[in-house]
Amino acid sequence: MTKIRSLFATRLYQARLSEHGAIDTDELEGSCYSIAEDDEAGQDWCEEQGYPGYTSYASLTDLPWRFPIFSDLVKVLDKHVAGFAEDLEFDLGDKSLVLEDIWINILPEGGTHSSHIHPHSVISGTTYVAMPEGASALKLEDPRLAMMMASPTRKKGCREELKSFVYVAPQVGDVLLWESWLRHEVPLNMAEENRVSVSFNYKWE
Repeated sequence: MTKIRSLFATRLYQARLSEHGAIDTDELEGSCYSIAEDDEAGQDWCEEQGYPGYTSYASLTDLPWRFPIFSDLVKVLDKHVAGFAEDLEFDLGDKSLVLEDIWINILPEGGTHSSHIHPHSVISGTTYVAMPEGASALKLEDPRLAMMMASPTRKKGCREELKSFVYVAPQVGDVLLWESWLRHEVPLNMAEENRVSVSFNYKWE
């Protein structure tokens, strides 16, 4: 009897932040802009690297200390990450998944964030603060893609699990989590207003 199974699952977690605690996204957005305005080192880094808009990734490591809203956010994210780790059936032993870093992304019209992974982390993710109409979705890449040397393309409308790329269009207040080895990118932002998000990594220690 013929039997076809799906193996080696790539899991994606999507939920509302509010499932594990209330976060005022208006206050969070205001804090993001306040930090961006004062972060001269981050502004300089973005300019030197040709990074569109602003990110605090290379300049600030203490957002939860600077603004209480980020401290509250981390407490909520901890619960979401714990739930995802349970779904992934990780055997964490006597260690746990803890926040490694958290940073702001402000992507203007026409801005992109090229395909990348997050080395040395276990779970990565993003929560969405401002997603104006036309803001770009998150693009996720099949981790096997580079090994599909002679494989035909998939049929249009094929099952999601068979697609080479999956686009996820989150809403404000959503949180997405994935394992850090999963390659992802932010395509061209077609919105006239900024796309604002907060991204983060969790490590095992």
